[in-house]
Amino acid sequence: MASSSAGPAFRPGLTKARRAFSGFTLLELIVAFAVVALFLGLAPVAFGKLMEASQYRSTVRQILAGMVSARQQSILTGRSTAFSVDLEHRLYGTEGKVSNSLPESVQVRLIVAGVESGRQGGSIRFYPGGGATGGSVDVLRASGDGVRLRVDWLLGSVSQEPVAR
Repeated sequence: MASSSAGPAFRPGLTKARRAFSGFTLLELIVAFAVVALFLGLAPVAFGKLMEASQYRSTVRQILAGMVSARQQSILTGRSTAFSVDLEHRLYGTEGKVSNSLPESVQVRLIVAGVESGRQGGSIRFYPGGGATGGSVDVLRASGDGVRLRVDWLLGSVSQEPVAR
């Protein structure tokens, strides 16, 4: 059906007042596109922060699991086992398997016994009797906050505590 010059086309089911406003105005479309553009502009920033947080949590879990694994391996095999961190090449892992890499967004600090420290990093050695050389590995975010994974020298137990800037 055609529209007359007096008003919009007739559509059954719509009231006369509703027929006059059946579309979006240019202003509404501009505001909608501006909101969408704002969200799309913020998405990469939020995604980047989400990725950094995920990498940090994953690194903490993997280092903690590596330390516990080294302790268990030492007790089961009857031989000492070292958990090592290579700060120069940004690698960590148990003795002979130092192949896990540290993400760029994560910083690591070591406190280890003098006999276990080297130019490039250090190790925490776990003994078959349950003890260890002791020490700690600090895993830090870019902001400076993080967690300290501490190994007790007497019991060889691994504990976790927050580290503030």
